[in-house]
Amino acid sequence: MKAKYTFYSLVLLSAIGLTACEDHRNSPNASFPERIEFVAERQYPEGIGYSSQLAKFLITSIPFGKIGTVDTDGRYQDLLTDPAFIAGIGLKVAGERVFVCNSDQGRSVRSTPETTRQTAELLVFNLNTRQLERRTDLAALLPAAEPNFANDVTLAPDGTAYVTDSFSPVIYKVMPNGAASVLLRDNVRFSSMTFGLNGIVYHPNNYLIVANTGQGKLYKVDLANGNAVSEIIVANTSPVANSLPGDGLTLLNNDLYVVTGGNRVAQVRTTDNWQTASVVKYDATGYLGATTSVAVNAQVYTLNARIGQNANDRDFSIQRFR
Repeated sequence: MKAKYTFYSLVLLSAIGLTACEDHRNSPNASFPERIEFVAERQYPEGIGYSSQLAKFLITSIPFGKIGTVDTDGRYQDLLTDPAFIAGIGLKVAGERVFVCNSDQGRSVRSTPETTRQTAELLVFNLNTRQLERRTDLAALLPAAEPNFANDVTLAPDGTAYVTDSFSPVIYKVMPNGAASVLLRDNVRFSSMTFGLNGIVYHPNNYLIVANTGQGKLYKVDLANGNAVSEIIVANTSPVANSLPGDGLTLLNNDLYVVTGGNRVAQVRTTDNWQTASVVKYDATGYLGATTSVAVNAQVYTLNARIGQNANDRDFSIQRFR
């Protein structure tokens, strides 16, 4: 096994008082524009959330290991970082706290041979103090020889976090007090020759929905039934039948919004509690290297991250699903 995971906490997570809402879907702000253009030098932001406390979107950065804010007028500002924060991937906002995956694909200014493909952490920042409250080492839960890449995080109403790993076929579970474990390992359904598990959402009916990008499939993990895994058969996909290579996943009004291919978002609907589903609409206009979305003001907003690049881009955007 890798070195035993460690964590530290200034305030116990059990005192947060999380609700079932991931991020803040209802903002007190006025209506948002359809598209928000912003400038952030070499940000390449993989994850997006929204804080009603700040009245701003929060975005991560792969090259710099930081979190910044974007307001509805497109003004960007740095917000959160830490010396050991290598690359920010998926994030969720819950009240005054931000949960973010820290990983290393070798594309950060803080990447080292020792951390590349060997980093999977869940960080918790406090929006009031702007400080890192807790670091939970997830890679330590797996054998040292296995690669790691913590990709996305979702939150249950009691504050339990679930994290996907794209390089190892596992979903991690982090309790409200920071104690971590491997929730589930599936060497068949969670694996991929390329990029495996990616986006994840918690459903109010007490199950998870996860995307396996390389397989082009969605899976349901029934938390109330021994973490039973079943494939969600998705119809009406294109250009390949029954294939939906998902990145970020967002639930809104029981529809699932799947960022796919970096250039469009699929609205997916079920009539049988996510045993099967069907794409009811693709929005394929205005997306560029899109990664993840967030639901706010009863709308879905997707981050155009220019994912896959690592050059000198400075122009990014947030696009509303239409």
